[in-house]
Amino acid sequence: MRAGSSDAFSAIVREHSQYVFRVLRALGVRGADVEDLCQETFLVVHRKLPSYEPRAALRSWIYGIALRVVSDYRKRAHRKREALVERLPEQLTAAQQHNLLEQQEDWELLDTLLHALGEEQRQVFVLYEIEGLPMREIAEIVGCPLQTAYSRLQVARKHIAEQLLRLRAAGGAP
Repeated sequence: MRAGSSDAFSAIVREHSQYVFRVLRALGVRGADVEDLCQETFLVVHRKLPSYEPRAALRSWIYGIALRVVSDYRKRAHRKREALVERLPEQLTAAQQHNLLEQQEDWELLDTLLHALGEEQRQVFVLYEIEGLPMREIAEIVGCPLQTAYSRLQVARKHIAEQLLRLRAAGGAP
């Protein structure tokens, strides 16, 4: 398969779409905007695929593109006027979906904790703790020295632990 062929692109979308979806959510994209930004990410991947050089892992290259798409998303004027709320509106679910509801609440808690982090700490935390990438690769993706990446991870872990303790003390977390 040639890097620029439509077969190659289709395979990339099939293999990496769930990853991009998770990354976008973890980087703080609103649920209503995730699908649009996922499409935007793959539009850029399609456009830049012929120039992709496999020095870095494809997944890391795609993450870098998603990161820039999210950065552009945050700069848009309509995004800046949105009013953020502390808690998401309660959604009705059927009684037999108790486990699904618990999982959703866990994801919402994680989303809340991730939103409390600074952008740099969130990026490193998501890539290391959620996506399981090696720290050397993460430092390359986010463009910082290896020790700085480790430092950001340490700050993020500490901040999340403190936030979780506060939420538990207030009765807002399991």
